[in-house]
Amino acid sequence: MGGRNRAVGAYGERVAARRLLELGYEILATNWRCREGEVDIIALDGTCLVVVEVKTRTSDRFGSPIEAITPRKAARLRRLAGTWLAQHPHVASRRVRIDIVGVRQPPRGAAEVTHLMGV
Repeated sequence: MGGRNRAVGAYGERVAARRLLELGYEILATNWRCREGEVDIIALDGTCLVVVEVKTRTSDRFGSPIEAITPRKAARLRRLAGTWLAQHPHVASRRVRIDIVGVRQPPRGAAEVTHLMGV
């Protein structure tokens, strides 16, 4: 990923984390990595463990941020959630949910955030 894309992605992850905190989520980890891949944000929403994928776009030229999540990507997120839980058995009994946060960074003004819960 190029420097500009990395900066846009990091911006989107900060915006998403801030939004989740405003909603009362507790952030447990960001950019958690394992051999199988990476999870942008792992959080608690009450007693529910939430694995969050963040997609950020500066335009809709290649579709909306949410459209970037394919069924294959969603399946990978479910596998990563299982791996994270195996490594953190103290939360293994919690419910698990996959959320998607789409961030669109317009040329001017505040970011537009879309939050899909339970995909």
